[in-house]
Amino acid sequence: MSNPFLIVERFDNGVVSLTMNRPDELNALTEPSYFWEIADTFAEMEGDRGVRCIILTGSGKAFCAGGNVKDMRDKKNLFAGNALEIRDKYASIVHLVPKAFSELSVPIIAAVNGPAIGAGCGIASMCDIRIASRKAKFAESFVKLGIIPGDGAAWVLPRILNLSKALELSLTGDILDAEQALACGLISHLVEEDELKSAARALADRVAANPPHALRMTKQLIRESMRTDLMALLNLSASYQSIAHMTDDHAEAISAFFEKRAGIYKGR
Repeated sequence: MSNPFLIVERFDNGVVSLTMNRPDELNALTEPSYFWEIADTFAEMEGDRGVRCIILTGSGKAFCAGGNVKDMRDKKNLFAGNALEIRDKYASIVHLVPKAFSELSVPIIAAVNGPAIGAGCGIASMCDIRIASRKAKFAESFVKLGIIPGDGAAWVLPRILNLSKALELSLTGDILDAEQALACGLISHLVEEDELKSAARALADRVAANPPHALRMTKQLIRESMRTDLMALLNLSASYQSIAHMTDDHAEAISAFFEKRAGIYKGR
């Protein structure tokens, strides 16, 4: 692709950096092709057993400015047509992104470099861990435009924040600065602007240093805990654990533990 929305950078230890690359548009999700590209890239990452951790960030001043408000005003592209046609576009295009996140077992870190507004806030929220620079801002701002959070954030936010805070953000459309986002738990790390890239990479490296099968199954298990009961989760835990015990990487981890060295994991 001559001008991809996502710039992909791979590192030797299984870390992959994905950068939303429309800085002149504040990385807004303006074209259906952007949604398709995110979904296709995530599917590629999921199918590549060598990928151990993903960093998602934005180029330029913004992380992601969300939907195209000019297109909303002009009723163009994703917002053209009658109510049924717009519904179908959300279901077949916009919802590719939350579905792609839900199907991704690879750990993914949002490195929020600037404003994450509307659907951009949703994308950051769908990542497993969020680290932000002091330039970051967050807003679940759909209500300010007279619409609802139709990107899946209405499912995600109550699960990463408490219900009251999720409702407050969604019903007011208030903008949170980085300090406020840290205080309410929307992000877990706050760093200076010039430290964001290295801090995100250091965090991803710590994740990627662990056995890859354990990383993916642990993420899947914790995600499943958000929508199931204890007994079902324990049954799934027993199944995953029995698989983990049979891997070469588990044996290597045990050897590394007793030999007091870093493990060398091959995803087997």
